[in-house]
Amino acid sequence: MSAYDAIVYDLDGTLVELAVDWEATANDGLAALRAAGIDPPKTDLWSLFEVADATGHRPTLEAIVSEHERAGARNSRLLETASELPQSVPVAVCSLNCQRACEIALERHSLADHVDTVVGRDTVSTEKPDPEGLLTAIDRIGGSPAQTVFIGDSPRDERTAQRAGTAFEYV
Repeated sequence: MSAYDAIVYDLDGTLVELAVDWEATANDGLAALRAAGIDPPKTDLWSLFEVADATGHRPTLEAIVSEHERAGARNSRLLETASELPQSVPVAVCSLNCQRACEIALERHSLADHVDTVVGRDTVSTEKPDPEGLLTAIDRIGGSPAQTVFIGDSPRDERTAQRAGTAFEYV
């Protein structure tokens, strides 16, 4: 890690594992959209977000998903990568989870003091793999994309890093 001036971690699957039943979360979101008269063609969570965005129901879906994430953060499990903290360079978290769930998980596992900023799904107007969240996190910690490594657990994280112009490492 000494080759980088800043480090950004993904949260869920990288530093912690949120205790979220994603199927139940999607089902609750689907029920809310159907109650609003919307019958999405696909029922996976990210497809529901697309439909909610297109129909003006993002706040409703966001509230449901965020509630599940916050509860899952309170019951999260610490992962091996968290043992890398603290670092000698600025550290951020950039996650597809809502910002508050990230903060709860970091607080629960005594990691909050080792992370300088958190950028969640609801912090910026786009989601990974769009680089906006990662670039926002890098900017907030005073880093530059060329001197930052993004550490994550998914191809989506890797695409985000590529689009932001940062190095990437899988956990």
